[in-house]
Amino acid sequence: MGTVVLKLSKENQEQVISNFQASRISPPPYSRFAARTKTCVVTIYNSGKVMFQGSDAETIAGRYGLPLAKKGPSTPSGALPPDFSTWSVVGSDEVGKGDFFGPLVVVAAYVETSQIKLVQELGVRDSKHVSDTEIRKIARDLHAVIPYEYRILHNPDYNVMQRTMTQGKMTALLHNAALSGLLEKLPEKPQAILIDQFAEKATYYKHLSGEAKQVKEDVYFSTKAEGLHVAVAAASILARAIFLKEMDALSQRAGTTIPKGAGAKVDQVAAALLLKYGPDQVKDWTKFHFANTKKATQLAEKRNRP
Repeated sequence: MGTVVLKLSKENQEQVISNFQASRISPPPYSRFAARTKTCVVTIYNSGKVMFQGSDAETIAGRYGLPLAKKGPSTPSGALPPDFSTWSVVGSDEVGKGDFFGPLVVVAAYVETSQIKLVQELGVRDSKHVSDTEIRKIARDLHAVIPYEYRILHNPDYNVMQRTMTQGKMTALLHNAALSGLLEKLPEKPQAILIDQFAEKATYYKHLSGEAKQVKEDVYFSTKAEGLHVAVAAASILARAIFLKEMDALSQRAGTTIPKGAGAKVDQVAAALLLKYGPDQVKDWTKFHFANTKKATQLAEKRNRP
């Protein structure tokens, strides 16, 4: 059972009470309100702290703010508005940061209020819980119904940039570029932008220092953002589909199925490719600074011994 504690203003506390009034129960000592649903128990304490407990605790709490235990960035108002999931929103997410093979991909996708139900009916949800086959199908449907913009950082460029900047900065630059590109072609201004949080807000914008175009207006940051607005879930699925397409092309060039992630299987395949193609070619297919490079090199050397 998950537990999330927020410190909310009286105004936001009243909003929680209004939203959960129908599920109200007798509050415990030192609290002013409590409610119980099938997936969450909400308690508002006299101190102003609000506790969410249950299987949906993180998702529901995310509508109101960031957990006290997390010192991450806040949203413009300090909390997502209670009805944020119904807004017209641009969501952005990335794929490939933890994969040794393949590029880094960021997608920004726009889902306006009138399209939310349709996008949900297409099966859009957290991409981590969707099979690759289904992701490809949903992405094809999304391509036809919502505007989106993507940026791909291929491995050769990634490895050059990595010499002078962190992966976090590369990711921030890609998010900003995808968001800028999408906003330029939208016929209307979205109500908000929600970035799946991978860095603190101050750190994110520090990464963008020096960039001529910086998307800053009405930008929200949140972890597990796929559960807060379907636009982020859509961006996640589109990014995953693009990444899978890139991995298919890489597998074809390599003459073997390239595994995702950065586990032991990846090391084994990388070692075989090192022996077959050499380090220069494998470098162009991987994020070469990963620890997998050393592991694969050691495996290749071991296999190559007489």
